[in-house]
Amino acid sequence: MVFLCEKVTQFFLYFCASTLEHHHMHFISQELEDYIEQHSENEPELLAKLNKETYQKILLPRMLSGHFQGRVLSMLSKLIRPVNILEIGTYTGYAALCLCEGMQENGQLHTIDIKEELIDFQRKYFDASPWGAQIFQHLGEAVSIIPTLDIKFDLVFIDADKENYLNYWEMIVPKMNKGGIILSDNVLWSGKVLEPLHPNDISTKVLLEYNTLLKNDSRVETVLLPIRDGLTVSRVL
Repeated sequence: MVFLCEKVTQFFLYFCASTLEHHHMHFISQELEDYIEQHSENEPELLAKLNKETYQKILLPRMLSGHFQGRVLSMLSKLIRPVNILEIGTYTGYAALCLCEGMQENGQLHTIDIKEELIDFQRKYFDASPWGAQIFQHLGEAVSIIPTLDIKFDLVFIDADKENYLNYWEMIVPKMNKGGIILSDNVLWSGKVLEPLHPNDISTKVLLEYNTLLKNDSRVETVLLPIRDGLTVSRVL
């Protein structure tokens, strides 16, 4: 009976995962997305392995940044040349490694996630990279951890629970160096930002407020890029 319950639970989880994955909207055709990937920088070998193992073993693999967005993150980091990087939402560590590619030699990346079961998976790939000793994993709620980090950041990537985006923003802006960049992921939310708002849809409600806040916040200048599920680039003034 226990075995049967486990099987039912497993099926339910994978059904939910499949449903969530298929909800993701393609804003441009798959053919154009493929063309874009083919004419952008190649995916590094270590990240290709991480990508493959995430799809083989981890629930909701579409949460991974992936080849094209990963190269965008890498390019932005190389342009910014950050010393201190903060990532909110580690998942399997793909984006963290992309962000490290532009980090200065004495730099650090601090990454926060609530999933204890992913810590060893992340660390395996972090230690296989050139930046293992410079990547610091923090396990727990980001709203509790961010105030404990006595660091000024040059680059921040927000890619965690949407309900807390407003809280993350207000915690992070005072911790930024002037000219620092805050990247916010999933801000188009599969196009739901244009649909009638359902009363119980907290994530979309918060993202609508968040997008308005970033547009109007006098502490930053912002551009929203239609990359994958929407990526906002905000520069601290």
